[in-house]
Amino acid sequence: MRKVYFLQTCDTCKRILKEVNTDGFVRQEIKGNPVNVAQLEEMHKLAGSYEALFNKRAKLYKAMDLKNQEISEADYRQYILDEYTFLKRPVFIVDNEIFIGNSKKVVAELKEKIG
Repeated sequence: MRKVYFLQTCDTCKRILKEVNTDGFVRQEIKGNPVNVAQLEEMHKLAGSYEALFNKRAKLYKAMDLKNQEISEADYRQYILDEYTFLKRPVFIVDNEIFIGNSKKVVAELKEKIG
């Protein structure tokens, strides 16, 4: 399976989607079509934790002062399900590998994987 979760209004997502060959990918825009429980569980299985999928740079993260709170894996899961901005993006699933976020290292590994 090849799938990408992204935010249409995110310039970084747009740039990465232009750089990477997404032919054959199922594309899901997470604001208009939020991630459901089954999709998040699939990402969690590949990533190993909900924290790895959680966007700590979201404006809401700062607004809710989550940095100064004890957050459990269950909390991370619920935050991501409740608010699309808490999913670190973009998230690419290629076969049985997951690529989370926009760091140069992650994007380079993704490009190498899909060629």
